[in-house]
Amino acid sequence: MKTQEIFEKFVELIEEYVKEKEKLEAAAMDTAIIGDLKVNSARLVDIIIKVEDTFDIEIEDDDADKIKTIGDAVGIIEGKLRVTP
Repeated sequence: MKTQEIFEKFVELIEEYVKEKEKLEAAAMDTAIIGDLKVNSARLVDIIIKVEDTFDIEIEDDDADKIKTIGDAVGIIEGKLRVTP
């Protein structure tokens, strides 16, 4: 799975949690999940669980704490899947 595919899948996964849908349409790797997309921190936990199920990976608490932007999430998923850009 390529980086762009992971990005697109992640954006698709978080859509139901995003309060400002129009910002999701313009999302980029540096888009802040909580700040820009207005996802609350409790929902971020739900997103992480959904990511684990979708990509069949396990995200440790230390990695979960590092997820601030879409790019952070994509990078962690890539690392777990050992993806090359």
